[in-house]
Amino acid sequence: MKNGSTPGGLEVARSLVEPDLLKKARELPKEHQPLIPTGTDLKWRYMWRIGPRPSTTRFQYLNSDHIIPEGFPEWEQTMDSWGYKLISAVEAIAEMAAIGFGLPKDAFTSLLQNLIILQCLLYTINRYILWGPHLLSPTGGNLGSHGKEGTVFAGYHYDLNFLTIHYRSKFPGLYIWLRNGEKVEVKVPEGCLLIQTGKQLEWVTAGDCIAGLHEVVVTNKTIEAIKAAKQSKPLESIINGECLFSAISSDAVMKPLGHYANSPLAYKYPHVYAGEYFQKELAVIKLNENDK
Repeated sequence: MKNGSTPGGLEVARSLVEPDLLKKARELPKEHQPLIPTGTDLKWRYMWRIGPRPSTTRFQYLNSDHIIPEGFPEWEQTMDSWGYKLISAVEAIAEMAAIGFGLPKDAFTSLLQNLIILQCLLYTINRYILWGPHLLSPTGGNLGSHGKEGTVFAGYHYDLNFLTIHYRSKFPGLYIWLRNGEKVEVKVPEGCLLIQTGKQLEWVTAGDCIAGLHEVVVTNKTIEAIKAAKQSKPLESIINGECLFSAISSDAVMKPLGHYANSPLAYKYPHVYAGEYFQKELAVIKLNENDK
């Protein structure tokens, strides 16, 4: 996934290109079905790498250098300051999750750090520098132009990465699906963060912890928030907020870990380089520039 701006109209919603996922959506009770988009996602993102890049990698495209936009002299400092705080939270969650799943404490963090343990000289993240291709991704949409109820900013999908961490958004509209198929509106309390499971965590747990499905849409609550916001400023604002996609290092091998290797579902999650997996997933949703 490239650095820099990813404008709306590029990414194809997974529910449009993956027949099994679309079938699953349509089999849900009507009140729990997602809104199926008719075209590409409207969301806009700016992708910013968090953490140093590996000195050597098989997947240079996934580990490219920063792109700093012009006209923002404090951009790098601001993005890194927030991004490293989120990565620190991800590390803590990853360690707790590993213990909860009956794995060694560092089972997940060792994959996130490209199997290298170093002392961070610029930022303190416990004892690790994480070398995975993590992306801090402020995400937005123009609610002034696309504020109609039923508009889909991000179609029904799962995240490709390991764990996604969000701060609360400025506008409502994020929905998730529980394991039982129930659709739930996300409400993040002030001062709290939301963690969502990505496909890479599902992979290394052989499906025990499945990737969370979600969508971002305009609802009647979004419209109420739009009306309130218009009273104070022009409306071209963030609907989904700030998120960070943590990812397993591109050159690490993904496979079911520990006791999950004996799972009857382990065959669905074969050994694969994380970078190879990521490129294939990006190609499906039309974000792999190597295919252009």
